[in-house]
This record gives sequence, structure tokens and C-alpha cells, in this order.
Amino acid sequence: MTMTTEIRQAVHPQMACGLDSDGLRQHFLMERLFAGGEIRLTYSHADRLIIGGIAPEGTALELQAPKAVGQPTFFARREGGVINIGGPGRVRLDGTDHDLHGQAALYIGATTASARFESLDPADPALFYLLSAPAHSALPSQLIGADRANRLELGDAATSNRRTILQFLHPDVIETCQLTMGVTRLHPGSVWNTMPTHTHDRRCEAYLYFDLPQDQRVFHLMGEPDQTRHIVVANRQAVLSPGWSIHSGAGTSAYSFIWGMAGDNTDFTDMDHLRIEELR
Repeated sequence: MTMTTEIRQAVHPQMACGLDSDGLRQHFLMERLFAGGEIRLTYSHADRLIIGGIAPEGTALELQAPKAVGQPTFFARREGGVINIGGPGRVRLDGTDHDLHGQAALYIGATTASARFESLDPADPALFYLLSAPAHSALPSQLIGADRANRLELGDAATSNRRTILQFLHPDVIETCQLTMGVTRLHPGSVWNTMPTHTHDRRCEAYLYFDLPQDQRVFHLMGEPDQTRHIVVANRQAVLSPGWSIHSGAGTSAYSFIWGMAGDNTDFTDMDHLRIEELR
């Protein structure tokens, strides 16, 4: 088994203003998140968020604690959320199995000693997306299906942003320490997400774009509202969004994305909204 961990330092917004496309991608984009038979982690100093891609093939993969967390086990002082965007899979937490595929999310509580990930069909391997943040208490691990998630229908076809949001890790659904997490699916003919946009200085966020055809792209907007930049994102790539940054995107076709946040609160509506005409 191969497990790699990349460290990303926090970036000041004035520094981000001076970065070219390669620099923006180096600091904020996770281009190769999934690789067959590997666990790939990115440890960000923005709210100590860990973004991971776990891609088991014929052999199950055991999540180990990287040096960056400074603990004997990965979840000793952390919580996590997992969503599977690949084929049918199974996660074993301290000997208890959770089948995970389709529209569902798995919450992993702090003090979980072992987490094992496997694909149930080698011809259609699972792709587990992991988001993890420090936790101040141990809460029970549990599977949340679409029937328990908060479902929101937002946007309009006239503005090309009709979308369905499933809130899995959300205060109205499950108690967490600081993680919130869910899935947004753009309807056919719609390409804009989160526009008008916002910032939330009290939390950082990560987006994983998926269900995007291989020859299509999402133009992810980031940066301070009066200093916007863009990153061109392909299928199954993730973007980190610090608290000072907007986070919106427009695709060349419909797509889906997993959003997740960590920080001072779990209030999904805690946003500093911006009018489109305020952007520069």
C-alpha cells in the first residue's frame, strides 16, 4: 500500500494576488487526488483540514496517521466525513462495516482506532473522498443516506444555476464537532454554482468536482472579491478555499461537487454575501 501526504501552508491573500496559474494550482488545487491502490492526503494549515483520496483496488487500504497529525492513529483527535464517488465500497471502522455507495456519507468520530477501505467490485473500484478536521469530543460514527439528508432545490434555469443540494453533515441532520459536508448536483443545462457568491471568514472550504466529462472543465473562481482569480479544474480534482476567498464556478457542462467546511462554527448560513456587481 502507498500513502502519501502533501503539506500546504496557509496563503495570505496578498500573496495569492501575485501568483500565476501554476502558482495558484500549486497552492490551492489537488490535481491527482485519486490513484489506484493508493491513499493520497493533502494536509492544509488552513483550519488544519485534511483532504484525501482513497482508491482501493484488489486489496483493502488501511488509513494510517501521517506525521503531520502527530498522533498514533489518524482519528485519535480528528473527525472525518467520507463520500464514495466510485463503484460500491465498504468502510470498516473498528470492526464495524459500513457499505458506502450512491447518495450517502459516512461520519467518522474522533477516537476511532482503525479505518479500512475496500472496493466490493474490482471491475468498478470505489473512490472514497475524505475530509477531516480536528475534533474536541468523540461523537458516534454513523452512515447518513439521502433519506436523512437535508434536500434543497435552488437556482433557476434562467440564470443557468438550477441545482440540488444534499446536506449530509449538517447540524439539522447529525452532530459533529466542526465539519459540515454535502453534495451539490447541477441540473442539465445549468453550469453556475454558488453565484451570487460569498465568503465566510470563520471557515475554510474545499470543493471536489466530479461527474464531469473528461473533455470538459470547471472554471473555479477564487480570491478576494475585488481581486478574483480562476483555476481550470478537471474531473475528480479538488480545490481549497481559504476563509478570505470567494468560491464559485462555471462548467463547460453540468457536473457535481462535494463541498465541506471546517472552522469556528457549523452554521451553513453564516456567509458574507456579495452582489455580482461587487466582483472585480
